[in-house]
Amino acid sequence: MREVELKAVVDDLAERRKQIEAAGAALSFEGKMSDRRYDFPSRELSARDEVLRTRRYQSLKSTKTYLDWKGPSELLDVYKVREEIATPVEDFESLEKIIEKLGLELTWEIDREIAQYQFRGATIRFESYPRMDVLVEVEGEPAAIEEAIDTLGLPRGTFTSERLADFVEHFEQRTGVRAAVSDREMRGDYELRDRVTS
Repeated sequence: MREVELKAVVDDLAERRKQIEAAGAALSFEGKMSDRRYDFPSRELSARDEVLRTRRYQSLKSTKTYLDWKGPSELLDVYKVREEIATPVEDFESLEKIIEKLGLELTWEIDREIAQYQFRGATIRFESYPRMDVLVEVEGEPAAIEEAIDTLGLPRGTFTSERLADFVEHFEQRTGVRAAVSDREMRGDYELRDRVTS
């Protein structure tokens, strides 16, 4: 499957949600989304710009877990494009043991509260992190992405193909405050991120 997306900082979460709901966007999930990214000690996946992660969706009603692989990022005009393969996982604990037995290490944790909508062929996902800007990700084919962005009402120039790590860096440079993109970081434990950047 081909993933095509853009991201932007959200100025007013309540207002932007209200705006797309008024235009007919359907809420498909609201709750916590947690990613755990893995790599070999040699960091060969990162060197190839590949991502192996688990992703858990947790709401009051259910918990769903997926194992995802993402290929190298490319740019198609202004859009970030990459191949993505995902499969649902029934037994998360056994999956973690398999990952460990393969010699993979946890390299990054990402936790956020999300509200995800479907809108005319696009997925619009608002992401609220423990301590950082609220982001919106718009995914779909280019025409659907552009219609969704227009409906959101945010300036088109604020949408970018940058990665989460870039938004973290922008937030920290602008505010002088260290961002927290996981529950671990919110508790003051930056070991995973410091290991990557040191």
